[in-house]
Amino acid sequence: MKVFIITGTSRGLGNSLVRKLIDSKHHIFCITRRPKDELTNYAKEKKCRMDYLEFDLSEVSKIAELMNKVFDKINLSEIKAISLINNAGILAPMKRIEDCEGSEIINNINVNLLAPIVLTSEFIKHVKPFEGDKRIINISSGAGKKPYYGWSNYCASKAGLDLFTQCVGVEQSTGEQAVKILSLAPAIMDTEMQAEIRRTDIKDFEQVERFKDFKNNGLLLSVDEVAEKVIKVLVHEDYQQGGVIDVRDIC
Repeated sequence: MKVFIITGTSRGLGNSLVRKLIDSKHHIFCITRRPKDELTNYAKEKKCRMDYLEFDLSEVSKIAELMNKVFDKINLSEIKAISLINNAGILAPMKRIEDCEGSEIINNINVNLLAPIVLTSEFIKHVKPFEGDKRIINISSGAGKKPYYGWSNYCASKAGLDLFTQCVGVEQSTGEQAVKILSLAPAIMDTEMQAEIRRTDIKDFEQVERFKDFKNNGLLLSVDEVAEKVIKVLVHEDYQQGGVIDVRDIC
């Protein structure tokens, strides 16, 4: 039995990852604000164990309790591998920093950076006694490597996630029971997040026309294509410990 803990599974990449991982030999935990009946039904059809945990990742102080609930349902002695995919993320607020409300800034950093940090911390604590394969993928963004007008919060959170991943990679670089971790930028996908970008006023995001062109010119990757590559990285023997990689570099 392999266990997968995935955040942000109601739509986009997270939803596609769950669909592709549904298997009778898998146990999937979906951490999301909106459960999806079609995924639940498909899991039942394939005899795959699936648990939905409705949770708002902006409530960072409650994540430890959440992970206790997850691991209460896992018998580490009966599985051979366990993975955490920190996929959930938000763009808002998309505007100049002085136009952002403090609550918007806090929410962005909580979901994009603090939640994955705390989830990673709790995951590593819980799997310490487990001698099988233990992996984490943090879904990052190319926005963590260069500035975008109006995206100061998102860019900062993704840059922080990348460096956090590298730090944990150093900490987990030795020992037979080390957790493997990397950060993966999924490139530009055809998701609701992209639709949200295209609806942004040019005064808040100067490159909005460029992103409209991505859609109009068919340059957006499908979430299924990206999900396949994420899974390929997740199960590959040559796991780039502490690496910060781009999905476009995956063959």
